[in-house]
Amino acid sequence: MKLSVIVPAYDEAGTIADVVRRVRAQEKDGLSLEVIVVDDGSTDGTSLAVAAIVPPVTLLRHPGNRGKGAAIRTALDRATGDAVIVQDADLEYDPADLSRIAGRLGAGERVVYGSRIMGNNPHSYLRYYWGGRLLTGAFNLLYGTRLTDVTTCYKGFARDAILAADLRSSRFEFCIEVTALMARRGERIVEIPIAYNPRSMSQGKKIRWHDGVRALWTMIRLRVGAGGPSRGAVVG
Repeated sequence: MKLSVIVPAYDEAGTIADVVRRVRAQEKDGLSLEVIVVDDGSTDGTSLAVAAIVPPVTLLRHPGNRGKGAAIRTALDRATGDAVIVQDADLEYDPADLSRIAGRLGAGERVVYGSRIMGNNPHSYLRYYWGGRLLTGAFNLLYGTRLTDVTTCYKGFARDAILAADLRSSRFEFCIEVTALMARRGERIVEIPIAYNPRSMSQGKKIRWHDGVRALWTMIRLRVGAGGPSRGAVVG
């Protein structure tokens, strides 16, 4: 199976090469990887760090910072894999989990999320941890799902599932938007436990309180006028 790994990057010159190296280490046991890095208007030399990677990866650039969702949409136009997954450009998420998610996609699942909650991991700042739990709870109430971690980065999709989604978000609300669109279409969302090593604000964590407000508004907006109830999520 060919997996397109989309890496949105904004001022991640210090970690991007290591992320790509660890992602590429998962290319084994019949798994072929296509790595697409989108430099989302970085000012710290992220593009130079990516350009120095050997063998080269696909590098796309935004002239200014447009946000994670916009970067993902840019990469989707170039992705050619049988499945697609999002990988953050820092090292909060362990690329060793990619092969497990890809395995479920290769076995026929169409939407597979890596859950930090199921993984029994250390917490980030309490406001981020509880903010994520509250957004997940609100999402489950609105969409009839049983997800544990709607804001996780590790979201894997069959190619046709993600390309059929009418994605419009530009920033971190992508996580809510894409999940809402999958739930509204009745796609089964499978969750598996993953590792998570949260970083601090001083280390470059970028999400802010207003991103949570935007995410909440996104899930409410997309729920209004939605069709019948979703089929929920499968955990395990």
